[in-house]
Amino acid sequence: MHERNVDERPIAEGGGGVSARPMLAKDREGFIGRHELWSEAQYAAAGQMRRVMDELGIEMVRFSFVDQHGILRGKTLARAAVATALRSGVTAPSSLLLKDTSGQSVFSVFSEETGVGVTGFSGAGDIVLVPDPETFRVLPWTERTAWVLCSLRFPDGSPVPFCTRTILHNELDALAARGFGMTVGAELEFHVFRDAGEELTPAHVGAPGRPGNVVEAHPTTRGAQLLHEEGLDELQPLVDALYRGLTLLDLPLRSIELEFGPSQLEITMEAGDAARIADAIVLCRSAVRRICAANGYHATFMSRPQGAEGASTGWHLHQSLYELATGAHAFVPDAAGTTLSLTASAYLGGLLAHAAAAASFTTPTVNGYKRYQPFSLAPDRIAWGIDNKGAMIRAVGGAGDPATRLENRSGEPAANPYLYIASQIISGLDGMERGLIPPAPTTDPYMTDATPLPASLSEAVDALVVDDVFRAALGDTVVDWYATIKRAEYARYMRHVSDWEQREYFGIF
Repeated sequence: MHERNVDERPIAEGGGGVSARPMLAKDREGFIGRHELWSEAQYAAAGQMRRVMDELGIEMVRFSFVDQHGILRGKTLARAAVATALRSGVTAPSSLLLKDTSGQSVFSVFSEETGVGVTGFSGAGDIVLVPDPETFRVLPWTERTAWVLCSLRFPDGSPVPFCTRTILHNELDALAARGFGMTVGAELEFHVFRDAGEELTPAHVGAPGRPGNVVEAHPTTRGAQLLHEEGLDELQPLVDALYRGLTLLDLPLRSIELEFGPSQLEITMEAGDAARIADAIVLCRSAVRRICAANGYHATFMSRPQGAEGASTGWHLHQSLYELATGAHAFVPDAAGTTLSLTASAYLGGLLAHAAAAASFTTPTVNGYKRYQPFSLAPDRIAWGIDNKGAMIRAVGGAGDPATRLENRSGEPAANPYLYIASQIISGLDGMERGLIPPAPTTDPYMTDATPLPASLSEAVDALVVDDVFRAALGDTVVDWYATIKRAEYARYMRHVSDWEQREYFGIF
């Protein structure tokens, strides 16, 4: 009788058993093996991935990467092509990294000199999506389909400097070189509207630089009833579907809550390793949108959509450091009666010093800056407070509390999680290296004389391009690439004549 390994699962009805095997030596021949892009743990995960595919009868796998805007892009491969993809990756046009949110190319993608400042992008040539098998998930909202997250390389094996997942990993390496690891927790707010069932028409069809009309949707809750139990009950079938889907994906779900604004919900995640939580946020946002769509709803992580002016959505990022050598919590103070350690205070000083530049990553859309309103549970100036939810940075904890942390409340839920978290590391590390001392905490965050947060995406990008610390950490090429894309996006916004302008001026002038 065959004795199964302890990690093997029963063969599912859809599986045949032929590919339920580890990665053999011959399977390591290819682009990934040649350039030594995987760890032994990733090779082991790839073997387990193939085993699970066989046992569950998976027929298609989505190989996805996260672009500069935090949007998932990639290709869906048939089962027969997966083994090759695990050896040599999947190719995609490099021009995807040179576009704004509308899909409009910002650089000369077909020219030999694209203007991006790095070779490898001319002629819209290929980049290689290198899968990370440790991110493999079976998607619960569709049948026999799985998903794996990828990082980016050029065909010669060199890293693509604009791979945002790699950017975060590089900053975490810089943090580790100083003896620290990072723990983060996420609170993601979003809006859920009821789909009106409107069919697509020519008015909904867009083009690069000119998105089509959005589909009609209706509110789901009345608003102004934070954590109202019966209000959440009214959405219970959807809440059940979200819970089932997110837990089946092994995401670190902590809670699903009714937020203050109309049609507004919040998902919180358990704190964990920064790189893994960033990956989880990417998958979580996609899952929420797909699960909602399957149940007749439209979910959006846009911060301030029309019809939801009562309260914008934010992304509150909890963060703390720990010592790699000992595991000790680096933000916990020794002295009773204090909130933060000296390390945490210096890190906080860096967050405040670079808040304007970091805003281009924490709040990367035109719409997100309309969230910075006084007395709105969103910050409007660069200040910190002790357990104060009106301040940009909220400090929580104290002596003896291992959960001592800093919460940045300035981010929007559409932010690219890799760039958001990387911006915090870059800012905080500078504070630690310079021994910055933050000002006294505010007790009245909307009345303080602290510097206002940038009033627009344009102001934030202007702050980024002159911030020497960000240039030193990311490099001029990355900063200028990102700034060029965001400035093009903002310029297109400024050229648009809004309905407000039409109503305000057309009849009186």
